[in-house]
Amino acid sequence: MENQAFFNPTLPSFFSIFLTVYFLGYFIVFRNWNPKHRAEATSCFMSLFHGTPAAVLAATAIIQTQSSSFASPNSPFQNTVLDYSIAYFFMDLLHYLLLIPSDVLFILHHLATLYVFLTCRFVVQHGAFALLGLLVLAEITSPCQNVWSLAGFRRQEVPAAGKLYESLSPPFFTFYSFVRGILGPLFVYKMGRFYGSGLADGLIPVWAWVSWMVVIVAAILVSILWVWNHWVHWYKRRNYKASKKVM
Repeated sequence: MENQAFFNPTLPSFFSIFLTVYFLGYFIVFRNWNPKHRAEATSCFMSLFHGTPAAVLAATAIIQTQSSSFASPNSPFQNTVLDYSIAYFFMDLLHYLLLIPSDVLFILHHLATLYVFLTCRFVVQHGAFALLGLLVLAEITSPCQNVWSLAGFRRQEVPAAGKLYESLSPPFFTFYSFVRGILGPLFVYKMGRFYGSGLADGLIPVWAWVSWMVVIVAAILVSILWVWNHWVHWYKRRNYKASKKVM
């Protein structure tokens, strides 16, 4: 197996890009926002530069791969896509550690994601096909989620943002529920069946795929709980507004 340096040339390059985007958002785009939402908005801004490109790159890497096995060796292009996402999660993790250290759930999410990507990229060097499939499913909802979040930050101060937030909520929750509640679990089930059947033996160590599955299943469950809570809140808010109109 070819030895690779932990920090290859693409990682610092991608990290520099996300660092530049972060500074652009924090010091220029959102410089007039109140401190409460300025940091969160900057994180969303950076996510906009990661989500859609990562989904497109991951889908392209999957289409171009010569082997569609969940245990196939990582191709150079697949590794590049992993590097792109690793750089983003490193940057966003630093953001949360420095500015929003109380958001333990996001910090744990980023640490777990980095663990999976780093072990796949630099230790196991197999299995990127499966992880990039999950990356597509995870990031396909990202643009809508970030716009919805940004509108939500300003909904109390800007009426147009409030209207956008309210109009986006039902379709966004529906799309998110379909992707994270149906497509995601189906894909993870196929991964579990594949790895559990022993087809990855000799290619991906048991400790690796078991730990990946634990992280991925936990992430799916948290996503489902997140969107469920937002659905409940949305229904309560809608019923409250309806009752006020009746009165």
